[in-house]
Amino acid sequence: MRQRSRRRIMRATVELVDQHGYAGTTLTDIAERAGLARGLLSYYFDGKRLLMQSATHRMMHQALTCALAELAPDASPEARLARAIDAVLGLALDHPRVMRSHLALILDPDTGAFVQDPEQQRLGAILQGLLLDWGAPDPFAEHAVLRSALMGGCIGVLLPGAELPLAPIRADLFRRYDLPWELGRPPQPLPPERERPPERG
Repeated sequence: MRQRSRRRIMRATVELVDQHGYAGTTLTDIAERAGLARGLLSYYFDGKRLLMQSATHRMMHQALTCALAELAPDASPEARLARAIDAVLGLALDHPRVMRSHLALILDPDTGAFVQDPEQQRLGAILQGLLLDWGAPDPFAEHAVLRSALMGGCIGVLLPGAELPLAPIRADLFRRYDLPWELGRPPQPLPPERERPPERG
């Protein structure tokens, strides 16, 4: 019952922030969407900011799990890592308000802090396992690098007024891990540097 209530709260948080943004979503709104008493939110989560982080980490964990489940059981480590990178970067396009809010909260020097809640730990364990299979000599340290690179990629896609296309961000990450462009779910047929220039005249 406890886990079910937590999941309902986190799901409601993502849905409402998707629609109204972080500032436009109140804890009362979340409780009503989840069908729970307002006091239960404070019982399960220590404030709106920590709830937002947990809800986003759960969304990322679910997206990653579903993406990997779509692959064949004998998929190569490179294919699995490529699919994981695409799944996380794809969230910036599919849930921009949620991802912007999450990044803004953890980057705020006054209130921000990276919280290793259970959802984040599940997400991290999957990524570390993928990196181990890929051949990282220190999957724990490499996970910290990949996590930072993915966050930076999401910021690049979401930065208001200076958004970057997904393709070059993805290309940089794939080069780092020596992944063929065609693995995962590429946003275009060829990587940016290999695209044919438009014909003249």
